[in-house]
Amino acid sequence: MASDDILSAIREVSNTKQLDRSELHALLQDGILAALAKKYGPTVQAEVSIDETKGEIRIIRLRSVVDAVTDPSREISVEDARIYDEGFEPGDQLEEPIDFAEFGRTAAQAAKQRIIQRVRERERTRIRDEFSGRVGDLLSGEVQQIERGKLVIMLNKFREAEAIVPYREQNHREHYHQGEPMRAVLKRIEETPKGPRLILTRGDGMFVKALFRLEVPEIQQGIVEIRAVAREVGSRTKIAVFSRDDSIDPVGACVGLKGSRVQAVVNELGGEKIDIVPWSSDPERFAKMALAPARVARVFSDPAGRAIQAVVDEDQLSLAIGRNGQNVRLASELTGWKIDLYSSREWLERGGEAPLFQPLPEEREEAADVKLSEIEGLGPATVAVLEDAGYKTLNDIIDLEREDFLRLPGIAPEEADRIMAMIDELTTEDAEGGADGGTDGTDETAA
Repeated sequence: MASDDILSAIREVSNTKQLDRSELHALLQDGILAALAKKYGPTVQAEVSIDETKGEIRIIRLRSVVDAVTDPSREISVEDARIYDEGFEPGDQLEEPIDFAEFGRTAAQAAKQRIIQRVRERERTRIRDEFSGRVGDLLSGEVQQIERGKLVIMLNKFREAEAIVPYREQNHREHYHQGEPMRAVLKRIEETPKGPRLILTRGDGMFVKALFRLEVPEIQQGIVEIRAVAREVGSRTKIAVFSRDDSIDPVGACVGLKGSRVQAVVNELGGEKIDIVPWSSDPERFAKMALAPARVARVFSDPAGRAIQAVVDEDQLSLAIGRNGQNVRLASELTGWKIDLYSSREWLERGGEAPLFQPLPEEREEAADVKLSEIEGLGPATVAVLEDAGYKTLNDIIDLEREDFLRLPGIAPEEADRIMAMIDELTTEDAEGGADGGTDGTDETAA
C-alpha cells in the first residue's frame, strides 16, 4: 500500500509540474532512499528500480559482509550473512530484497515529502535560470491578490513563479482588481526564504522602454535605441532616441504612422503624455530638444558644472517650465545636466553673458516618505532594531512580510503584528489619497 502512495505522488507531480519522467524517477528514488535512511540509518545503500506501468517498486538493500560490524546501516557480520547463504565470506555483498510495504505509512510519507521538497528546489532553480537574464523584459499575467497595496501577479507562462508589483512600483492613477490582466516589467529578482521573488514595475522608466520595444520593430532589430528616459509616473514621460541608420528617423519610427505606435504606449500608460526627442552627444543640442514642446532660442553650457542656460522667448517661457516645473525638471533628468531657464528679456537685461545660474523649480516628491522615528506608535526600541537592520523610512519597510520582521532580533510576534497593522493603515491612507498628476496639456512631441 505504501508503494501505491509513492506512485500516486509521482503522478500528482507529473500532472502539475513541468518535469520529464527521468527527473521524476530520480526524485522518487531519492525519496525512497530517504525512507530507507529513516528505517536503517543514514549510510544505507540500496538499488531502486521503478516500473510505473505495473505500479511496482523494486528495492534491493546492499550490505558488505565483514568480520566485525562498525556501521550496521551498510554492513553485516559473516555469521548473520550465512543465515541467508552458507557461502558468504568477508568482502562479499549481500543483496536483500525489501518490501516497501514494511516501511509503513510514516516512512512512505517521508519519501513523498522528500520528493515534493526536491521538486520545489528544482522549481526555484528553474525560475532563477529563466529570469536571471530577463531584467527589463515585459511580462504578462493576472492580478491574483492585493495585499496592503502590493499586487501579487500570476504570470501566464510561468505560473509557479512568485511575482509582485510593490506599492512604490505602481502607477497610483491605476486601480486593479483580482483577476484582471496586467503587463509589467521585470525590475529585479529578490532571494527570500521561500525562493526567488520577481519584482515587477509599471512605474519605472524601463516599463516605457519595454512598451516601445514591443511596438517599434526598429527597436527590436537594434536599429533604433532609447538612450534615456525621464518619467513622472501617471503624468509625463520624455524619451531620447537614437538611430544607428542615418536613413531611419528614430523619432518617426517611435511615433508611427499617424501616431499609432506612440498612441498604443500612451493607452497602456492610461493617457500619460509622452515626448519623443532625438538624442545627441552635444549637451547644448540635446538640452534644446529635451525642452520640447517649447522652442528654445539659445543655449549655453558649463561643462565643468554640467549646467545649461537656456534662453526662450517670452511666449515660450511657461511652456518650457511646464506645470509645476515639470517640463524643465524632466528635461534636466533626461540630459543629466542642470538646466536654468531665462526669458529673452531677462537675459538681455542681465547682459546676456554673465553666468546667471539660478536654482531649478523645486521638485515635487514622487511619494511621501517619513523616517521611522517620526511614525507615531513605533517605540524607540523597535525603531532602533529596524534601523540596525538598514530600514530607515516607511518606504523601506512597506513591502516587508511578517516573517521578515520576525527574523530581526528583538521583534516579538505581537510587535510584528502591530507593525503590519500600522503599515496596512498608512498604506490604505496613501492609496486613497492618490497622486497629483497635472499636465501641461500638450500632445506627444516629435521634435
